[in-house]
Amino acid sequence: MSAVQLRERVEEMADYCDVEVALVVVGGKWKLLILKHLLAGTQRFGQLKRAMPNITQRMLTRQLRELEEHGLVRRTVHAEVPPRTEYCLTELGTSLRELIHRLDDWGKKYREHLENPDTITPPTSPE
Repeated sequence: MSAVQLRERVEEMADYCDVEVALVVVGGKWKLLILKHLLAGTQRFGQLKRAMPNITQRMLTRQLRELEEHGLVRRTVHAEVPPRTEYCLTELGTSLRELIHRLDDWGKKYREHLENPDTITPPTSPE
């Protein structure tokens, strides 16, 4: 899907569907995890693959391309032999830092709740 197609899909959504917009951009099994790893700084493809051993090379490539098309990730190809490709977050991608950390914290609390539901209260959202 091209950036134009992705943008059109988001632009066609009703104004009250902002959560849906966010899910189109960062939803799925791998995108938030990729973004979390890129919060640590610029990474090469192999580094990301090693950090997520259960993702296939094809899926990682696809997810990185979609994140790039949405403007969250910047891909830089260095003209070397062999070519070196690096990925980093854009300013827009970096703006997700707090959200990613909060989701990570919530996931930890949820795991604790699953392991010991009688003594730990389920995670809540601060409001």
